Amino acid sequence: MYEIKKEDLLKAQNNDDKALTDIIETNSGLLWSIVKRFLGRGYDAEELYQIACMGFIKAIKRFNVDYDVKLSTYAVPYILGEIKRFIRDDRTNKSK
Repeated sequence: MYEIKKEDLLKAQNNDDKALTDIIETNSGLLWSIVKRFLGRGYDAEELYQIACMGFIKAIKRFNVDYDVKLSTYAVPYILGEIKRFIRDDRTNKSK
């Protein structure tokens, strides 16, 4: 997997849109692998990918670059949580 430079992460955390976009694009394989787990539940793949990106951005913003952990390891629970929250909230809204 692609190793993200500490400088790029810090730029993304400080609202550098290009650095953030580059990190997302570089990790799109990770995002799609998580999205694939949720296909077949009546949601569009692109919609789930966008939600996965939101979770990934949250992980990037909260990631501590001083820890000896890869961003991808840290980000997976954020991405999963964002998708699961969307599905849960969407079901609640549809039943009303």
